[in-house]
Amino acid sequence: MSEILSVSGLVKRFAGVEAIDGLDFAVRRGECFGLLGPNGAGKSTTLKAILGLVEPDAGRIRLLGLDIPAQARQARARVGVVPQSDALDPDFTVAENLIVFGRYFGLSRAALDARLDMLLEFAGLAHKRDAKIHELSGGMRRRLTLARALVNDPDVLFLDEPTTGLDPQARHLIWERLRRLLANGKTIVLTTHFMEEAERLCSRLAIIDHGRRIAMDTPAALIASQIEPHVVEATGDAVARWARELAPALAARVEVVGETAFAYCATLEAATAAGASAAAIASLRVLQRPANLEDVFLKLTGRDLRD
Repeated sequence: MSEILSVSGLVKRFAGVEAIDGLDFAVRRGECFGLLGPNGAGKSTTLKAILGLVEPDAGRIRLLGLDIPAQARQARARVGVVPQSDALDPDFTVAENLIVFGRYFGLSRAALDARLDMLLEFAGLAHKRDAKIHELSGGMRRRLTLARALVNDPDVLFLDEPTTGLDPQARHLIWERLRRLLANGKTIVLTTHFMEEAERLCSRLAIIDHGRRIAMDTPAALIASQIEPHVVEATGDAVARWARELAPALAARVEVVGETAFAYCATLEAATAAGASAAAIASLRVLQRPANLEDVFLKLTGRDLRD
């Protein structure tokens, strides 16, 4: 697959602090590529640089065969963006929000009318065509923002935390719509704090921290290469004793976070034994599960809070 986006040696400083520090990655046409990282890792700054909204201090960006920021205006005409906040116009109806946004791209009213029904159906908002924004639920507003990003039939879609704040039903509906776009050949660049979302949608992803890329591969390959395959979680008052006295003999690593201990095991047999040792302590609640992308993320970026 050809590259639709390439970022090489990207550097961006703010007040002498490097928000992006030599970042490299490429996105292939037709894939969903994830950018994952803690708060302050440089994800949003990277997206702004790709879209030509901030000028890098060093490095090169090519988007749709165009140099950024020199040709950012031409590139932005061919992309769609779903920002963290919806920023819909409350004075307009659902349909009018799509029409007005389409005029920013120079689309004629006839062209917009031809796309309007399709966009409303895609968002599941045909029945809300004439509703004002305050009449929509949070999930409806998010779906409208996604439909608005498609008004110009973009070649690539940039999604900045598209399902933050949504309930599980709304989140799953957004995921279904994004999978439909991928099946139709669209390219997606996604930032998210939901590791399940990244696992479900991304064909490849990069984990960044302090503006640097620290891992990049498919979700399955990252789980296989970066973390022990089996995890036992134990929660309760006696968890410190279990983590100190019993789990270390069976697990490759043990981490304690508050009242929960995580025992990372190299084999299923070791995990089963670790789980049994925890279950023998009456006050502990025990979960034995396969490792996932969240385990990888926390191992690579740490469990400390980021502001």
